[in-house]
Amino acid sequence: MSEKLEFGMVGLGVMGNAMSLNLADHGYSVAGLATSEDKAKAFTALGKSVKGFSDTKGFVESIRKPRPIMMLVPAGKPVDDVIAELKPLLEEDDLLIDGGNSYFKDTDRRAKDLESIKMGFFGMGVSGGQEGARYGPSMMPGGIERLWDRVKPILEKVSAKSEDGAPCVALMGPGSSGHYVKMVHNGIEYAIMEATAEIYDVYKRGLGKSNDEIGKIFASWDERELKSFLVEITADVLQYVDPKINKNLVDLISDKAKQKGTGKWTSQDAMDLGVPVPSIDISVSARELSGYQDERKQLSGIYKATAVNSIDLKVENLLHDALYMAMIISYTQGFSQLRIASADYSYDLKLEVVAKIWRAGCIIRSAFLQQIMDAFKKNNSLHNLLMDAEVSKTVLKLQGSLRSVVGYMAASGLPCPMLSASLAYFDAMRSEHLPTNLIQAQRDFFGAHTYERTDMPGVFHTQWTSKS
Repeated sequence: MSEKLEFGMVGLGVMGNAMSLNLADHGYSVAGLATSEDKAKAFTALGKSVKGFSDTKGFVESIRKPRPIMMLVPAGKPVDDVIAELKPLLEEDDLLIDGGNSYFKDTDRRAKDLESIKMGFFGMGVSGGQEGARYGPSMMPGGIERLWDRVKPILEKVSAKSEDGAPCVALMGPGSSGHYVKMVHNGIEYAIMEATAEIYDVYKRGLGKSNDEIGKIFASWDERELKSFLVEITADVLQYVDPKINKNLVDLISDKAKQKGTGKWTSQDAMDLGVPVPSIDISVSARELSGYQDERKQLSGIYKATAVNSIDLKVENLLHDALYMAMIISYTQGFSQLRIASADYSYDLKLEVVAKIWRAGCIIRSAFLQQIMDAFKKNNSLHNLLMDAEVSKTVLKLQGSLRSVVGYMAASGLPCPMLSASLAYFDAMRSEHLPTNLIQAQRDFFGAHTYERTDMPGVFHTQWTSKS
């Protein structure tokens, strides 16, 4: 190991250790800042050109200048605490990289603060979980291009590689663009996971299939158009048997889901921007609703669903196509939000590049991302993926299946919030006329909010009734 180490890592948990070993595998020596001497020794014991430190000053001084240091710590106050601890010891042109799921507005604040003392700061989304961090994640950095050029060779080496060999990392744009892209990535992730769970529910409660049968169906789908990480792991999860009790583990897991905030942030900012993302919105709400377990148990005894015992269609293709359609709608909404945010926040995102670096390493990787990449390669300002000629051909073949599945689930009393929201989004977006004219009239009636007309220019208000 050389006297000066090449890269710094703060946060030696599962992700920090995995990323450090990934860096070491690719020939980089890594200094790790631990919270105790024992943890520092444990990090050093990993070998592979890594060395742990428990004192911040020694950690900083061990890294070759200009120093690249990545933080993999929980979002919020822990990031600010680490910056406050490192800031007095760092110098001009040192680069701090926040690789956690930080809120993008916090990233803008931190970048502005550090730029005032000529220190570099990147907010970088990292997707792929522990395995991705260890063997190649998809990474979404945002910041100054000059600083990106410094760390580009390192991050390209440790990133995931798509089938064509392209590294799954690229500079998204300035400021908080990297964390914003990762936030929307997570919103799409919420939606696809909820859609997958709803399709599983049709098989499990609606059609009475076993976990092993459902798992094998999902495994077969992963060899077709639905090929994706989330479909792949769904097959594995459903077929996993707890060896201690010889039962499917998934049946023993609580149905109270949790969320860490990124899905909620996606929905909140979409509303601020005026971008409709109902599939993401309802997927966040579905997780929140799952937490009301006591109420659900009580209400299940009051409101019994009438089961529909059969579905007069080719079930496997029907459910495959419904999930595929819902997945496409999830991507469509996410990329629409990225397009609007790019303009509003001056990110200048290249949506083709976003799709390109999501093709491997990340949680929402799928075969369909190649089609998205091709669509934005033809037209980076494409307003909506559904407008692309090739995507529209696919959607036209799938929409009937989604309608049938939503109808079946509604008749069976099986909740399908994400699937139905996706269908509603599609139908609204393809409608030349919506009934919103009535809402505009109602608003003017009770609040004199005014309205526009289709037959003449101007803004109007009507005295709708003579009653006082």
